[in-house]
Amino acid sequence: MSITQTAPVLSGAQWTGRALSAIIVLFMIFDGVIKLPPMDIVTQTMTQLGWPADPNSARLLGVIGLVSTALYALPRTSVLGAILLTAYMGGAIATHVRIGSPLFSHILFGVYLGIILWGGLFLRDPRVRALLSFTR
Repeated sequence: MSITQTAPVLSGAQWTGRALSAIIVLFMIFDGVIKLPPMDIVTQTMTQLGWPADPNSARLLGVIGLVSTALYALPRTSVLGAILLTAYMGGAIATHVRIGSPLFSHILFGVYLGIILWGGLFLRDPRVRALLSFTR
């Protein structure tokens, strides 16, 4: 006699959380990967933002973003990844505030990503829901 195990059924909230998290992961993979090779557009954009026109600076930011994203994507380290990505977004927000970028399209873009990031984690991870319970 064999015992069969079935995979747990995911709720709509968990699927929504996975979809929101996937949006963040895909965006951050794109953001990190374009910073790895020495591309002129990346160097020019970094200069406009007040960063050094050095491909190594862009590469370092790309690696930090990709490592943080990998940690966020893995269930066991997702909270650490979310914290690191939140810090990364904070740096982007500070950069845009410093150079006087438009509020809703540039400065708050990191806030929008942070809301999606934490919302996705909240919906997909019951441990985070228990930690951040809005009811007592």
